[in-house]
Amino acid sequence: MLKFKKWMTSALNFVLIIVVALLVVDVVWGVFSRHVLGEQTKWTEELARFLLVWVSLLGGAVAFGTKGHLGVDYFVGKFHPETQRLMAIVSHLVVLFFAAAIFVYGGGRVVADALTMEQTTPALGWKMGYVYLALPIAGVFMIIYTIENLVETLVTPVGEGE
Repeated sequence: MLKFKKWMTSALNFVLIIVVALLVVDVVWGVFSRHVLGEQTKWTEELARFLLVWVSLLGGAVAFGTKGHLGVDYFVGKFHPETQRLMAIVSHLVVLFFAAAIFVYGGGRVVADALTMEQTTPALGWKMGYVYLALPIAGVFMIIYTIENLVETLVTPVGEGE
């Protein structure tokens, strides 16, 4: 499972590098077209917004999976190791619930509704459902990472993982 996590994280990091590079090129082109050509290309702002949403959600999933998210664990660190483990298990279960309910289920509903209503973006003409796909996709990655972290917490003897 650790090999799969490393592969998945590497693949997501590669995708994020590509998306950030596209975001940089898009913003530079928007600035260039506005200041040098005299009129900003209409689609650059919209594309930058969508790319930023995807980078934020997928990047958040990667940060979560690599335990790079900011956490305030000062008080938890004061507890007995068995209590720390119990708190970690509870937090994994809460994250699992919210990732499944909000990101996957809720995000899936948003995608389905947007595709059903045939919403399109004003400048690019893309179906909004495809833009909203970032929610359930990031949710699936968060669930996978959370399950891996939960299993790691369960199999690590008390006091070793801290």
